[in-house]
Amino acid sequence: MIHSMAGGVLGDLGVHTFAKVEIDGAPYWYLANVPVKEGQRVAVPFGRPERRVTGVVRRVEDCTAQTAPVPLSRARAILRVLPD
Repeated sequence: MIHSMAGGVLGDLGVHTFAKVEIDGAPYWYLANVPVKEGQRVAVPFGRPERRVTGVVRRVEDCTAQTAPVPLSRARAILRVLPD
C-alpha cells in the first residue's frame, strides 16, 4: 500500500491472480490463491447460503487492485484444484 502525506491510503500496488471460472456455463471471477491453469477443474464457493461447487478455469490474469475484475473486498477465492 502507498500512504499519502496526509496519512490516508492511496492504493494497493500488489499483484493478485484472478481466474475466470465457468460454473454451469456462466463465468465468475475468483482469486487464485493456489496455482491454477486453464482447463483445470476447481472447487469454489458459490451462492448464498454459500456452498461448494465444481467449475472449470477458463482464463487466468494477474491484476492490481485497480484493474481487478471484481473488487478485492468482494472477491472469493478458489478453494482447491481437483484431480483430473
